[in-house]
Amino acid sequence: MNKKSENITGWQKFMKSMTKANELGNEEDVMLDHDYDGIRELDNVLPPWWKAGFYITIVIAVFYYIMVLGFSKYNQYDELKDELADAKKEVAMYKAEHPELFSTANIKAFTDADNIEKGKALFTSKTCFACHVADLGGGIGPNLTDNHWIFGGDVKTIFHTISKGGRPGKGMIAWESTITREERIQLASYIISMQGSKPAAPKASEGDIIWPE
Repeated sequence: MNKKSENITGWQKFMKSMTKANELGNEEDVMLDHDYDGIRELDNVLPPWWKAGFYITIVIAVFYYIMVLGFSKYNQYDELKDELADAKKEVAMYKAEHPELFSTANIKAFTDADNIEKGKALFTSKTCFACHVADLGGGIGPNLTDNHWIFGGDVKTIFHTISKGGRPGKGMIAWESTITREERIQLASYIISMQGSKPAAPKASEGDIIWPE
């Protein structure tokens, strides 16, 4: 040990023990014999902190592997099943506590001008006119102003169609995850308010349900 190494602080001693770094000027002690175009390599040891971290990750990996294999309750697949089961129970409880949000029994069409206007705005903003035309006379989709309906022309049925979507393969999506329950009622109410109106170029009637009967 040289004098320089004897005159180092406690912190420097700690860092030296954690890194095992060779002091500058002592490269010849760890110089390897091989030579690559004049470039020599030092045989430095891996720092103790790095090796400790490597061993710790091995221990954690083994522990995690055992747990994931299912040797204990902490199993990802079982945990997912338990969480899904708990989520279903919570959804069922919420539906039981708020039946008005999920039942169509209490749905009534709005008749006031404010809600009808909001329904009209929704009809435009949600691009319903792309299939049913701005005056609801029908295009790709059916005419919504006559009394012939594929599913029915009452507010509950129209609300259900808006919520769950139209016929499979016809392009109408389900809106229940996009707009609120009240907005769907407003939209259904606007459609009802337009029944019997005179669109510019009405599409031929579709559907076997005559509403009102």
